[in-house]
Amino acid sequence: MKMKVKKVISLTLAAGLAVGLIAGCSTGKESGSANEKKNVTLTFGSHQSGLPTSGIVQELAKDFETESGIKIDFQISPDAQWRDLIKVKIDSGEAPDIICVDTPISLASSLHMDQYSVELTDQPWVSRIEKTTLAAVSVKDKVYGITFPGAKMYFYLYNKDIFKTLGLSVPTTYKEFFNVCQTLKNAGYTPIYEATTNGWHQVLPLFETGGLWLNQDPDMYEKLNENKIDLDGIPSLLTIIKQLDECAKAGYFGEDYLSNAWENAKEAMATERCVMTVAELGFRGQIEKEYPDFKATEKLGAFVMPWGDNQEIGVNPASNAYFINKDSKYKEEAKQFFDFLARPENLQKRLNGQPELSALCWPEITSKYTKEDQAFLDSLTKANVVQTSVNYIDSQWMDVGKDLEGMYTGALTPEEVLKTIMERRTEQAKLQKDPGWVRK
Repeated sequence: MKMKVKKVISLTLAAGLAVGLIAGCSTGKESGSANEKKNVTLTFGSHQSGLPTSGIVQELAKDFETESGIKIDFQISPDAQWRDLIKVKIDSGEAPDIICVDTPISLASSLHMDQYSVELTDQPWVSRIEKTTLAAVSVKDKVYGITFPGAKMYFYLYNKDIFKTLGLSVPTTYKEFFNVCQTLKNAGYTPIYEATTNGWHQVLPLFETGGLWLNQDPDMYEKLNENKIDLDGIPSLLTIIKQLDECAKAGYFGEDYLSNAWENAKEAMATERCVMTVAELGFRGQIEKEYPDFKATEKLGAFVMPWGDNQEIGVNPASNAYFINKDSKYKEEAKQFFDFLARPENLQKRLNGQPELSALCWPEITSKYTKEDQAFLDSLTKANVVQTSVNYIDSQWMDVGKDLEGMYTGALTPEEVLKTIMERRTEQAKLQKDPGWVRK
């Protein structure tokens, strides 16, 4: 396997993981039987993208309720509001029993779930999660959360039939990509479906291309975290911001991209109104479920985002994860729910019931990748994405989305976008009293 991972989050599992107590038996209100149903409702707080749109997690929660009597009350907030909202709820003592947030939690700019969550290191399912991913829910070898999706990788999905009809080849440089977009536009297609209203999608080209940063200096992530260098020392970042602006002005995102929602990307691709979009490979399964006549798994190919001439796929070993509020009255019941979700049959049900998901971070569950997809993934050079490796990037992700919107409307120049990201990063670091910034 040609898997050249530039950065892997290190993790040493605590030796001798102890088998946890049977859920519900240490609350001081012992049940007469481990199978006795309880009249308990667990609140589960999440942002919109924290839960699959297929509803599979809610379905699993219903199964859990049938078995245990424990209800799950889902409280879902908009993506753009969730990070700030959950901070307020935690600080005010009003946080839900279970909290879904993005990882990793070991970065200084994270939500510090190790301070607010129940430690889960001794739970029996811990040893079964893929080790690199487990690091995303751990701090100093102590585990605080449970997570399920496999590593995320974002590609340009493209319509192979349209490419073939127009005699187009997969681009490997930005110049080739730009020329492909122009040919598609000339032929009457919208080259790229870009969705800016959700706030996160337009940011992917900036930070999923960390391989460019590491090619410049293998220690770049560490130097950024120690404030030995700033983002203006990474030429590819400003280059990509300028290239995004150039493509937007050239009309390659279409006329309505500033009002596009990611929820409409499936329709745009299935109707062949748009030819390319940035998504995970599993997005093809989502399209096919809603538009079965459009054989997305056959019709859509994939290539690495060539912004800045990048040819390394960004790998995000982290994902949304669930944590138990340390102030919850129902810690043992929440652990019981986690244990239920970790059963092999329920892991398989999750994978089967989530069309956009190709793999889990649980090695015992076989992925949905075809042999062709797996061979493609194995052929790629890989690098960890910026947001899981560099402080004060993921925490301002939605703000960067707004910066890019400002650039597209002419309110900001590419240089001003970069400057704003740098200033925001410095501000967040100083608020955290980060040693790399305080000493200066």
